[in-house]
Amino acid sequence: MGIEFDVIRGRGPIVLGDLARTLKDRLEDGPNQIRAVESSEAFLKSHAFVQETLQVLRSETEGKCSLLGFVGAPWTLAAYAVEAGSTKEAALFKKWMFSKPEVVDEFLHRMTVTISNYAIYQVESGAQCIQIFESWAHCLTPELWKRFAAPCAVKVAQTLRKACPDVPIIYFANGGSPYFSDQVKMLAGHIDVIGVDAHMRMKDAAEVVETHNHAGPERRLVVQGNVDPFLLRYGEEDHIRKAVRAVIDEAGGPGRHILNLGHGVLQGTPEENVLYFVDEAQSYAGSSK
Repeated sequence: MGIEFDVIRGRGPIVLGDLARTLKDRLEDGPNQIRAVESSEAFLKSHAFVQETLQVLRSETEGKCSLLGFVGAPWTLAAYAVEAGSTKEAALFKKWMFSKPEVVDEFLHRMTVTISNYAIYQVESGAQCIQIFESWAHCLTPELWKRFAAPCAVKVAQTLRKACPDVPIIYFANGGSPYFSDQVKMLAGHIDVIGVDAHMRMKDAAEVVETHNHAGPERRLVVQGNVDPFLLRYGEEDHIRKAVRAVIDEAGGPGRHILNLGHGVLQGTPEENVLYFVDEAQSYAGSSK
């Protein structure tokens, strides 16, 4: 896309170029223009290593498990670019959203086209499922999510579905619990699985999804996630196993949802804790109540 970045040890990725000040200029014609990546084939030159990695993993996992690919959601990546790195509130990008929404819309369009084609590229390289991560959903009000983030996520899912109709699509909005019902309403029919973070009860999320599913949509939604990653990081074996059982029961029993954390595995999480998590998920037969 023409956006330069670097990865700093101990800090993570930083985006160069001061997009907080120059975003509008960078969308105009010129040598520094931010471009949309218009086809999946265009990633071969810059991301051949992704294809190689996925092909190797696919050969090693074939018949044993499904190989997941993932992409950042367009709004989250656009905000990351304008903020030049990690942020708590995406304040710099919000300034553009409120003062120059047409500039944000154009940036999001180019990001959406690019991310759509990157997802297709991953599937063509061996991924069997794609998860779309709205990692900064906690920065958005329900209204801002519906206005700026949701349409982009829908478009990515639509484009991927058209190119790869049999590939399941997962959407996860970290911190999006306050507007989970909005997620279900706007994304149902476009995605297959919706992630639930650790800030709402799985029972409540499952009820929202089940109400939608009873309405008879073409594609039934499945819930995923919800276990607190800090519990996995710091909890004892008994705490972890109880949390797994509780989430399974609240989702409706074994086989009714995809067990996962409410976000990623935290650095420093003991490997044995992950083992307890997986073992309980595989062995739990459901509540006898």
